Amino acid sequence: MSFTPEFATIAALRLALQNKTVSARELAQQALDSSARQKELNAFVQQDAALTLAQADAADALIAQGKAGPLTGIPIAHKDLFVTKDWQTTACSKMLEGYVSPFDATVVTKLQAAGTVSLGKLNCDEFAMGSRNESSVFGPVRNPWDHSMVPGGSSGGSASAVAAGLVAGATATDTGGSIRQPAALCGVSGIKPTYGTISRFGIIAYGSSLDQAGPIARNARDLLDLLETMCGFDPQDATSLEFCDDQPNTGARIRQEFEQHQSQQDAQGSQPLKGVRIGVPAQFFGPGLDPAIADAIEAALKTYESLGAERVTVQLPLTELSVPTYYVSSPAEASTNLSRFDGVRFGHRASQYTDLNSMISRSRSEGFGPEVVRRILVGTYVLSHGYYDAYYLQAQRVRRMIVDDFQKVFEQCDLILGPVTPALGRKLGATIEDPTTDWLGDVYTLGVSLAGLPAMSVPCGFSQGERPLPIGLQIIGNYFREGQLLAFADRFQQVTDWHQRQPGQQ
Repeated sequence: MSFTPEFATIAALRLALQNKTVSARELAQQALDSSARQKELNAFVQQDAALTLAQADAADALIAQGKAGPLTGIPIAHKDLFVTKDWQTTACSKMLEGYVSPFDATVVTKLQAAGTVSLGKLNCDEFAMGSRNESSVFGPVRNPWDHSMVPGGSSGGSASAVAAGLVAGATATDTGGSIRQPAALCGVSGIKPTYGTISRFGIIAYGSSLDQAGPIARNARDLLDLLETMCGFDPQDATSLEFCDDQPNTGARIRQEFEQHQSQQDAQGSQPLKGVRIGVPAQFFGPGLDPAIADAIEAALKTYESLGAERVTVQLPLTELSVPTYYVSSPAEASTNLSRFDGVRFGHRASQYTDLNSMISRSRSEGFGPEVVRRILVGTYVLSHGYYDAYYLQAQRVRRMIVDDFQKVFEQCDLILGPVTPALGRKLGATIEDPTTDWLGDVYTLGVSLAGLPAMSVPCGFSQGERPLPIGLQIIGNYFREGQLLAFADRFQQVTDWHQRQPGQQ
């Protein structure tokens, strides 16, 4: 096989498949071999070569019949939070050890129908609770750029697999930054669409008013290909958004908006972004932001200005309050969602107990890891009698104010730009005296999640040193402006090459 598929974009893989330069089976076998060679990353938690190759053969048959779609034969993988019939789904927890779902998540069904070839299930923080991908029962995921560093979480396996060239794209979820943060730390692109844009049916719930699925891939155009397929109304999800009859389905709408913005930009020649106002929140650049990240974001802003965009300083005064607001709201929802894991119907059951109460207590104590227990306890506390009004209801009031602040900002600008994380990540196994310290690292991503807005991360630079680490640029849009976000990101990637860098070659 002369074609080298590692680190190739989805567009390049699609062209190679169409031209018969490579077969879907060859792509799948190469991906399996590559993941075996890079096992130390611990990105995958389960693979089945026979099943993967069978999907590849089905894709080759579609290509031979002239029935291939844009994603037919493209190798991907799923975060171990999406339930699947063919692979175990454990949420990377002892609580669900060995669990096999009787059905596929809607996202899995859509991508499989589009002809993608799945390499298996990807590692993540237990029940998607974490920012380092160290809370998984399968052990930590390593960052491909520096194996001593965390990849970010909770979708660390998804970001690591894409960054290492093991798959062209991966599914992920974002509750408080779990797509954007690992994408930033691993030097890849990831997008969280507007809440309700992608079905949550078949995704193991963490915080139901916050959870949103999205893709991680190498660049903005690859994200568009995946997002277009993943989106759409699903009657099985009560939070799925349905558009009016006179509007196209969500995926087609995003594609249409992307192409419209691209056409407008192309028509403006050397100043393609003339007229675009970029909001830069003052609160995103205060104390605590790593100077290397600040410099990279400033360079990205100057690149956008050179393309004609206008910089506008804006205010998001409740940025710091997004941390306590989120860490009251999400644990409260987690304590409710995870109450179903009691050892009675499915999941881990303690081997020794005296009665029903002790069985449930011991099963949960044995099945859940420390971070999950911590959030369940916090959530139970804020929902308890005497504290509900003081904590949970107050958090919902602040959440409403955060939503309003973003809408005020969008009256002054078209998009918001800033850092994804205040720091470059942590060393694997680093001792942290206060386990809630990591929560403060989500300060730039949480407000977006609380407001339900679309946002993405794209590579925009590297730190200095013997082993430079990637830096991500966060781009935030108004509701249902995913096409605009992707077009804006794509324009940046047309004039920079940060997204083309590969581990070991920076």
